[in-house]
Amino acid sequence: MSEPPASDLTARARLRMAALRLFAERGFEATSTRAIAAEADVSHALLRHHFGSKDGLRRAVDDDALSAFDRILAEFDAPATRQGLLATFGTVTARLFGADELRRNYLRRSLLEGGAASGELFTRLLNGTRARLAMLSEGGDVETGAIPDSEAESDRLWEPYQVLFLMLGPMLLEPVMRHTLADPVFAPEALHDRSAANQRLLTRGLRAAPGDTREP
Repeated sequence: MSEPPASDLTARARLRMAALRLFAERGFEATSTRAIAAEADVSHALLRHHFGSKDGLRRAVDDDALSAFDRILAEFDAPATRQGLLATFGTVTARLFGADELRRNYLRRSLLEGGAASGELFTRLLNGTRARLAMLSEGGDVETGAIPDSEAESDRLWEPYQVLFLMLGPMLLEPVMRHTLADPVFAPEALHDRSAANQRLLTRGLRAAPGDTREP
């Protein structure tokens, strides 16, 4: 996701982008509001005017990152099966992260820092994913198959978490995965291969025979 030149941004937007960069690079606690103001080339007083505090600025950065998430999730329709639905979430969001290294790095650092703010960010991601799944299920008449009610209830509980596992797993593990792969984790070819593998895993299960395209 490309950003407009800093000269085209308002002071508020420059502050938000500067905070995004510095929080991603240094972490929230290690970044001062004065460093953010200097990075954005605005006065410290203007930062306090727009955001009130560093916590207010963090909330604005989270809103920006989650808005990017929401936009990409809104761009696809429900596949015919639950497995296809989960795999499509993984594919679409992998492409988002692949094109947006800055927000990818911010989300990774923010989620791994722990604490109340990290928990709040994850809860917002979970609730947004849960709402999108419900909307797609209602609008797309996604097939669930003949499964007992108790299993269906368990699936509904865990589906948004499974989606987030697919979406966030490669992003959170990127720093260590890069040592085991020939290509960068979010390189186009790696994204393509990983998305295809996710589709096969979710529709055929582990250890499927070559050429087996049967639904589980």
